[in-house]
Amino acid sequence: MAICFQLQSPLKPINLPPSASKRFPIFRCKASLSTITATTELEPVFTSVKSFAPATVANLGPGFDFLGAAVDGLGDFVSLSIDSSVSPGHVSISEISGSSKLSPNPLFNCAGIAAIATMKMLNIRSFGLSLKLEKGLPLGSGLGSSAASAATAAVAVNELFGAKLGVDQLVLAGLESEAKVSGYHADNIAPAVMGGFVLIKSYEPLELKPLIFPRNKQLFFILVSPEFEAPTKKMRAVLPAEIGMPHHVWNCSQAGALVASVLEGDVAGLGKALSSDKIVEPKRAPLIPGMEGVKKAAIKAGAFGCTISGAGPTAVAVIDNEEKGKEIGQRMVEAFLKEGNLRSVAMVKRLDRVGARLIDSVPR
Repeated sequence: MAICFQLQSPLKPINLPPSASKRFPIFRCKASLSTITATTELEPVFTSVKSFAPATVANLGPGFDFLGAAVDGLGDFVSLSIDSSVSPGHVSISEISGSSKLSPNPLFNCAGIAAIATMKMLNIRSFGLSLKLEKGLPLGSGLGSSAASAATAAVAVNELFGAKLGVDQLVLAGLESEAKVSGYHADNIAPAVMGGFVLIKSYEPLELKPLIFPRNKQLFFILVSPEFEAPTKKMRAVLPAEIGMPHHVWNCSQAGALVASVLEGDVAGLGKALSSDKIVEPKRAPLIPGMEGVKKAAIKAGAFGCTISGAGPTAVAVIDNEEKGKEIGQRMVEAFLKEGNLRSVAMVKRLDRVGARLIDSVPR
């Protein structure tokens, strides 16, 4: 269910056919991207595929760079096909819709970088690929726009050649893209690929832990995106190089409380921990006009918690009732306008439990 409080929303709500939820163990990937490759070249299973990857909420307050969640009904699409006019082993981006700012050069495009990385993993040398990217997420929104493009492209290449790679390898392919765009952090790309909540236990080696939110519990994300761009690199540049021990202890305890709340389905506890960051949010919030007032408005309206989604400017709040979420979203939109002089759009969304997936294909 989407609620828009402006005439044209930069976000594109979508409806996807239901998919079976995936269950993942912890993933440990000790090999580098260059060493995870197929020993023999694969033949394509399809002539073309279409894939989707969801939006994500990274950090979740105190979980900077190691916690993230996927959001249902928002994201990017990639259509990929075998193209004899493209040089073997290469990717050509033939079309980009939904954004005029992205480069069609695959070496400078999130989807292109991830697609190339996945082709290298699969040892694809004899086939050229044509890629069409449909952006459903605005750039610099704090909803994992670059990760969604990377995840859907990696999945598209993998599916085209028989889905030989595991999700940990697809995350690595997406990380190569993220590293070139916004930094080497997996708290967007991991949930974009895997769905649900994901804990990044380690980067060296990469270790990913899915956190299963109970199916019998209700969780709604209230996402309010203002007409304001917050580039991730700029928002990372304001963060402190060092922090004091009291703040370190506090944030660690709150991150632990957040993980426990996710596993228990305790939305109130999740919200309380979500709101508790004393390290990153205090530095970023002043750069987003009205953010501090929006957080106060969300809590006053009944949200269990509110923080900045990723690097911002989107604000994310949580609740366990959809209708209440609509009311909270309206109060947050009003606060952005009053406190920051920014128009915004509010949406109430569920957790995406599936992650990046194939949604259409044409057999060879």
